[in-house]
Amino acid sequence: MFWTFVATVFCGLGAAGIALGIRALTRKRAPKWLIPVFAGLGMLGYLIHGEYTWYDLKKSQLPEEAVIVDSESDGIYWRPWTFAFPYVTAFSTVDTKSISRDTANDSIVRFTLYRFEQKVTDAVSHRVHLLNCQSRELVPLGSDGTPRVDNMKVLDTTDPLLNTVCTG
Repeated sequence: MFWTFVATVFCGLGAAGIALGIRALTRKRAPKWLIPVFAGLGMLGYLIHGEYTWYDLKKSQLPEEAVIVDSESDGIYWRPWTFAFPYVTAFSTVDTKSISRDTANDSIVRFTLYRFEQKVTDAVSHRVHLLNCQSRELVPLGSDGTPRVDNMKVLDTTDPLLNTVCTG
């Protein structure tokens, strides 16, 4: 976060420098308000660029055994351009090395699901799940290892999570 702040400030300074250059080329006929407007647009442009490239950057940093199974692109009301041009704000991956069939029933699979969220600072969370490949029931495990049946959900037959975990 600190380096993002530093880069944002430098983008603002660089854009303000361009405005100063415009004023110098026009022999100071360009208005003075151009300098803070350029600085603000430079900083805003850098932050927007960071939001739109976050997903590709994180995806390139994932190891080979991580398979992306879900992504979320939501419009944010205080960023009205996201309704016309949405960007990925969160995604989930399965660690294929964590997939195991450690019960007597071969259709029950245990795996770790990671969730990455773009916030002020990047948030990463992980949780172990059980998935019954026949009935498509997904159950997260609590911190003590017990199934949280109250959070169970049934996956669709075309769900990438189901296909990744059960065929892998």
